[in-house]
Amino acid sequence: MDDMAEQLTERLASDLDDGFTELVRVHASAVRAFLFRVSGSAAEADDLGQDTFLRAYSALQTYSPERRRKLKPRAWLMTIAANVWRNHVRTSVRHPVSATRAEDACGSWPDESPGPEERAATSADRTVLVKALTELPEKHRVAVVMRHVIGMSYSDMAEAQGCPVGTVKAQVSRGIGTLREILTPEAAVLGEVTR
Repeated sequence: MDDMAEQLTERLASDLDDGFTELVRVHASAVRAFLFRVSGSAAEADDLGQDTFLRAYSALQTYSPERRRKLKPRAWLMTIAANVWRNHVRTSVRHPVSATRAEDACGSWPDESPGPEERAATSADRTVLVKALTELPEKHRVAVVMRHVIGMSYSDMAEAQGCPVGTVKAQVSRGIGTLREILTPEAAVLGEVTR
């Protein structure tokens, strides 16, 4: 665990409210970016992000200080965010993201982390990429977004998804392969999605 994560977990252990404020400050943009990429909707990402942090705070209240010290905050939050999104999909009528809705949501990307948006030079390219992400099967979409948008390590992804590292790598690989198929001939415009 790096120094910043250790400091954060120590704050969570010693003062839950102060530590939680810092947890939100440090990880809110990554949680929102993940939820935006998997849902294709900025409004849904905001709502689901609030639910994620509400569930995180509720869970932390039941954890002992020692358990809070041992958390891997980013992987733990991404696990909660992925579960919140899956629950949302299961309990609501899923409508495909229209190009207009994706365009509206792409006006500004919520974070500066490297990812597919850096490869997309124009709003139209970003719209195509967001639409393509929403067409991926759920497991592949979550894996691609965690790895190439959020920048999580394979081991953190495996912990967040509760599966072996090899499974996560396969999901990312299949997701990228499917994205390439979806984006052809758009792939010529966007270049390679990722390496």
